[in-house]
Amino acid sequence: MNKLILACALSTFCIAASSETLTVALDLPTMNCPVCPITVKKSLENIDGVNSANVDYKTKQALVSFESTKTNAEALTKATSDAGYPSTVKKP
Repeated sequence: MNKLILACALSTFCIAASSETLTVALDLPTMNCPVCPITVKKSLENIDGVNSANVDYKTKQALVSFESTKTNAEALTKATSDAGYPSTVKKP
């Protein structure tokens, strides 16, 4: 019984440890005023799994750090689009 409990505990730890933090850059070509980044930042930070969102008006880009087990780039672009600012993942 103790081995079963230990195996369950270790497998839970391994699953939790497999979460990976990813960072993507989003192009936001329709940001056309200095206040737009505030709306974009809030829309991104409302997504469960987003660790940080830095939005730059001058470059019209957002740099978003998120947990890959909780969200993905598609959810990020949907959130900005829903806020009125369509975005695409910037190609490296």
